[in-house]
Amino acid sequence: MPSPSLAFLSQQRRVRSGTILIILSLLLILCMVISMNQGYTRLMPTDILRILCGGGSYQENLVLFVFRMPRIVTAMLVGAGLAMAGCIIQGISRNALADPGLLGINAGAGLMVVLFVLLFPVKAGPVLFTLPFLALMGAGGTAALVYLLAYKKQAGLSSIRLILTGIAIQAGISAAIIVLTIILDESQFYFIAVWLAGQFGGANWRQVMIVLPWLLIIVPYVLYKARVLDVLNMGEEAAWGLGVAVERERRGLLVAAVALAAACVSVCGGISFVGLLVPHLARQLVGAGHQLLLPCSALIGAMLLVAADMLARTVVQPSEIPAGIIFAIVGVPCFMVLLAKNR
Repeated sequence: MPSPSLAFLSQQRRVRSGTILIILSLLLILCMVISMNQGYTRLMPTDILRILCGGGSYQENLVLFVFRMPRIVTAMLVGAGLAMAGCIIQGISRNALADPGLLGINAGAGLMVVLFVLLFPVKAGPVLFTLPFLALMGAGGTAALVYLLAYKKQAGLSSIRLILTGIAIQAGISAAIIVLTIILDESQFYFIAVWLAGQFGGANWRQVMIVLPWLLIIVPYVLYKARVLDVLNMGEEAAWGLGVAVERERRGLLVAAVALAAACVSVCGGISFVGLLVPHLARQLVGAGHQLLLPCSALIGAMLLVAADMLARTVVQPSEIPAGIIFAIVGVPCFMVLLAKNR
């Protein structure tokens, strides 16, 4: 039985972590409200509340529900999905430098999207719902190849070998994407260039409906497996000793991370550093336990990507900078500061 002092410290830790999650949720809502206000047509918080209650004019409804809300919700979902995917991959590989982009998962999904654009019209509405499945095929194939090449029967899965293999596979796939873009026509090339940079411009409710079902299915499974991720972080021998089927659980969580990353990449393109940076920020706030780390990463990722998209469409109005570039500009220095702080 734990001592009263340990029980008190544990209770304090839970209260502090719950408070942090509530604050992050409020900050996410605030960031979304500010993003709804930013643009050529300004909408004050009172205007937004009035429009949401059904009192908006035709122009106000058009601006909020057609132009701004879909891209804000898409950015929120993509940020949460990529952050959780990065958190899962770092957990199963026991390497804080692992993320979907570094392991070639994003590149594999991107290759399938480029092939899709080559074969079908860019604006083919119903066919766009197949993008997550195609991206999942590319991402899953890449993840399987990286896993097979990095896994050794006697030594198991080495995190260093996993990352080095992922970097090599990513470089090869990226080269293939560059070669394929040479044969694209003007409209196809523009679509792929914007997609590779990571942009939410032109996002509509169709994009939301593409990525939302994947998150609704995968996120509960991942949260249910949070304790398994904690055990896997203790090492393979300790996990085996605690009765965890290491390879089976690792493969299941890897499939979940790949599916999350593929669904997000299929609608937003190649946004880097979300899966790498956000879990580090979350660990600074709630520690390494995945029961809190996963939801905290999702909230931070959603908030940061909504903010990046807001800056992307307001900094150089009426032009627009891809949100992926904005996030990379901000994310690289932040990540260097974290590395220096925890050296």
